[in-house]
Formats: sequence, C-alpha cells, structure tokens
Amino acid sequence: ELASHVLLLPFVPAEVRRAFTARLLDPLLAHDRRRRTELLPTLRAFLESDGSWSRCADRLHVHVNTLRYRIRRIGELTGRDPTRWEDRVDFFLALRMHLPVDPPPGGGSTGERAR
Repeated sequence: ELASHVLLLPFVPAEVRRAFTARLLDPLLAHDRRRRTELLPTLRAFLESDGSWSRCADRLHVHVNTLRYRIRRIGELTGRDPTRWEDRVDFFLALRMHLPVDPPPGGGSTGERAR
C-alpha cells in the first residue's frame, strides 16, 4: 500500500517541489556544511521519532537538551517550528522530496529527487 504523499507528489510541478524543498532544507544544508553540524539528520530523526524528545535523543545518542537546542536552531534557521504538527508535515514532505527513502514500486520516476 502506497502512502498518500507518494501518490500526490508527482502531480506537483517539479519547480514547485524544488522551491518548497529549497526553502525548508537549504538553510539547514548550508548551516551543516558551514558549521559541520548535523541539523538535517537531527530533523529526520526527530520526525521519525514522532516528535518524541527522549526517543530521538536516544536514537541520536545525545542529551535531550542537546536535541532541544538543535530543534530550536532548526526553527530559527527555517522560520518553522518542528514541534508544530503542521510544520512537521512540511518538513516530512521536504525531506521525502529531497532524499526519497524508498523507491516507488516498479522503479517509476515518482520518487525522483526533487533537487
């Protein structure tokens, strides 16, 4: 069974997908490159942990206060709050478009990288 975003995203124009992804993730990618931080992997882990501070901190092998600092920094850099459900959905979609996790069944182009 395919997730709804896998079915819907191919209908969004590629330029819109690129702009959406860039607006949310480029500040994190630039910060990670410049400062040798791990904000993008932290964001991915936070979302995969369903926003659970303790599970995410355990997964990343960091103290929960370190995780809170990183999440706050992600918010400052993007203007979005990863603890808000609405913003989590946008981050989830941006991450899926940036680095699709699973290729679509049949090897079609719906999972093409948007960047």
